[in-house]
Amino acid sequence: MYITAGIFLILFIWGFFIEPELLTVKRYKAKNLSGKKIVFVSDFHVGKGDISRLRRIVKTINELKPDLVLSGGDYIKGHSGRFSMPVEKIAGELRNIEAPVVSVLGNHDINFDKFSVKNALEQNGIKVLDNSCINMEGIWIAGVGGKSVESSQIELALENAARPNIFISHTPDVYYDVKEDVDLILAGHVHGGQVRIPFWGALICPSKYGVKFSCGDFKETQNRMIVTKGLGTSLLTVRFCDLPEIVVIE
Repeated sequence: MYITAGIFLILFIWGFFIEPELLTVKRYKAKNLSGKKIVFVSDFHVGKGDISRLRRIVKTINELKPDLVLSGGDYIKGHSGRFSMPVEKIAGELRNIEAPVVSVLGNHDINFDKFSVKNALEQNGIKVLDNSCINMEGIWIAGVGGKSVESSQIELALENAARPNIFISHTPDVYYDVKEDVDLILAGHVHGGQVRIPFWGALICPSKYGVKFSCGDFKETQNRMIVTKGLGTSLLTVRFCDLPEIVVIE
């Protein structure tokens, strides 16, 4: 009984206090992106006391020396912002990223205050896409935010995006709705499930497709999609067998 209790205590400490503070780099290869190194990050969920974690994320991004940084959003911790670091402070730290940054907003950002989050980011040099696109470093970047995206929003975002192009969606649920040909879809939102069982995978994900798109590399249509496990946590501050990650595509 004591051994079992000890194991559960160790797992509890690991899942709630150690693993959420760790950081890994996941690398992918991609064609047709003009030879650029791209970093993709998502789901920061920066709490009031997370300044060290946020600065470590920025430092790691800079050490990777990307040509371009893309973000799937969700900077806010919780939907009300009660447990979140002020967005102005988050954006001020992200300003230290030494590469152009393009972002969409996540559902937590939108539920908190879409306009204040967007304004804070853009005042600190981060371009926010809202059903729109922009040419950065010779690549067209299109983006939609939130967790409920209509096909009309996808079409609007990609309307003027020539190839090569990347489509950023906060949620992977858009995958089958992207009818246009794109070079790469990037998504977050599901956090890899936060809790993954060895040899089984994620237990649950906030997706209409369940755990199917929990994380990884997918090619089931003409388009390829990469889904990141993200950087932070939602609801419970726990991760197990689901290390926070920065994605590098080159």
